[in-house]
Amino acid sequence: MANRLPEKTALLKPLQQHDRDTGSAPVQIAILTGRINHLSAHFKAHRKDVHSRQGLLMMVSHRRRLLEYLKRHDEDKYRKVLETLDLRK
Repeated sequence: MANRLPEKTALLKPLQQHDRDTGSAPVQIAILTGRINHLSAHFKAHRKDVHSRQGLLMMVSHRRRLLEYLKRHDEDKYRKVLETLDLRK
C-alpha cells in the first residue's frame, strides 16, 4: 500500500521505540490520528460520504480504546502521546 499520508514518518519518529516500530500502542495511535485528520478534511468537500464516515467513527473508537490501554499501563507514554499529537486540548 502506498504511503497516503506524507507526514506519517514525521508523526511516528518521536513515538517509535526503535526504527522499525509500527505496532506499539503510541505508534498505532499516531497512525490513526493521521488518518482521522486526513478523513476529517475529506468530509469538508464530501459531506454525503456516509460509508467513509462510518470508517472514521470506527477509527476514532479504536484510537480511544488504545489511549485508554496506554493510560492504564504507562501513564508517562500516555502523556507524551497526548502532547506530541496535540490531542485533548
